Amino acid sequence: MKHFTISTALALSLLATPLMAQDKPGEGVTVRPIMAPALEEIFQHRIVFHALQDLGYTVAEPQEVEYQTIHLALGAGDGDFTGVSWNTLHDPFYQEAGGDAVLSKVGTLIDGALQGYLVDKASYDAGITDISMLKDPAVAAKFDADGDGKADLAGCVPGWGCERVIEHQLTEYGLRDTVTHNQGAYNAIIADTIARQANGDPVLYYTWTPYWVSGALVPGTDVEWLAVPYTSLPDGATGETEFEGKNLGFAVDSIRVVARNDFLAANPAAAKLFELAKIGINDISAQNKLIADGEDSSDAIDGHVAAWIEAHQADYDAWLEAARAAAN
Repeated sequence: MKHFTISTALALSLLATPLMAQDKPGEGVTVRPIMAPALEEIFQHRIVFHALQDLGYTVAEPQEVEYQTIHLALGAGDGDFTGVSWNTLHDPFYQEAGGDAVLSKVGTLIDGALQGYLVDKASYDAGITDISMLKDPAVAAKFDADGDGKADLAGCVPGWGCERVIEHQLTEYGLRDTVTHNQGAYNAIIADTIARQANGDPVLYYTWTPYWVSGALVPGTDVEWLAVPYTSLPDGATGETEFEGKNLGFAVDSIRVVARNDFLAANPAAAKLFELAKIGINDISAQNKLIADGEDSSDAIDGHVAAWIEAHQADYDAWLEAARAAAN
């Protein structure tokens, strides 16, 4: 995964819209965002940053750390909010950071986020439709990329939260002896997976939406989601894991803003913005595909943000109007 240091001046100066002073309830307040070092999550954050600036707030340069640390830093008071907290997947991180006593999950920025395991369509059509089938060493060996006889699962980066689910399920479904969970730089691992699929080799991988991978390996065309035999999540967690009649094993999730309670109480305009802001999941995936296709500079992402706001101007203006009203 690419790491990206975001300069607030570079990120926001091209997008700034002059407004009357009375339209800026956030004047004089600096907001401290925290986000993952993920190029693919800059777009949604910058839409929110732009709206905050239109409300008069100064947006500090975001701190960039992994998801568990994001929540812990918010709980400790080292930042004010993040725009990407998965409601179910990251709830253990949220609770570890102090939970509702310190933080709040506000609104639903992105709805309908999926996670799960996929295989190439040829393997699926040949009958490999459930992850538990890989308990059979002969089945697992079909996905052996390094010659050790075990299936190679392109998996999840430690610290994201998904690795907890995968590690739990490998034990729960009896896959420890036949499947290797490959972890590391996800973009490098998935690039190898895509290359092997293009070469006609069987592939087994974890991914999520919104993300560009499902534009490169299209479910239903190139690959298929695997089912799991039954729902089992770490630490007794629960959630709706069925999507279009198939149990994917991961909760169908939403991505939310998490903010400190003291910040929300002191900044009703920002609180209302966080409550109302919504970005379509397909818009995120489409923008992530532009990044994957080379439009990955800061200026290019600013252009994506400006184009999205222009295409959704009425909704965006409604967020700001409600946020200003909340501050009165």
